[in-house]
Amino acid sequence: MNVVLLGKSHLAIKAAEWIRDNHNLVCVVPDMPEPKWTTSLKTWSKENEIVTVESGDYNDIDEKIQIDLAISIFYGKIFKSDFINRCKNIINLHNAPLPKYRGVRPINWALKNNENHHGVTIHKVEEGIDDGDILGKIVYPIYPDVEEVIDVYNKALEYGFLLFKDVMSKIDYCLTSATPQHTIGETPTYYSNKENTLLGERGDFTR
Repeated sequence: MNVVLLGKSHLAIKAAEWIRDNHNLVCVVPDMPEPKWTTSLKTWSKENEIVTVESGDYNDIDEKIQIDLAISIFYGKIFKSDFINRCKNIINLHNAPLPKYRGVRPINWALKNNENHHGVTIHKVEEGIDDGDILGKIVYPIYPDVEEVIDVYNKALEYGFLLFKDVMSKIDYCLTSATPQHTIGETPTYYSNKENTLLGERGDFTR
């Protein structure tokens, strides 16, 4: 299976290593400019001699590359329909228990809203934002009174990799049996960058 990985973070690197060992990792698209607070996916990709789209723009992926599966892990750009249609399948790892907390900074908002649990979801990518059918989800406890965003983020990295390996180990089944979000029985919530100022002391990794 020809796989393209798009994103950033230590989790994206661990996922890339797993893909390289189990499938054909044909291309990596790092989210550019890369943040300073995490390990560089671009550096890892070049050191491992993987084809790397250094611009960070998925539109710059070589047209000759056949994409059986594209995987987004914390990739910051919205996919347009032409790229979605180019991929046989495209999935995204989102740091929230969808359909709750679609959009940006889901961990920050969960702590701001004093939730007692949070989660990680892998879902199909469609033209909407984080609204595609769910392939897998993990829910775990959080403690807003004592935990910082960085604490829950680190949990999400660990649980996210467990979920990634579980879904990828049976990817064909997960793709064909994915669960539409509207059937879950939870009210969707969504946050955009326009609302970031409302996060107050929860706007960063630590208060």
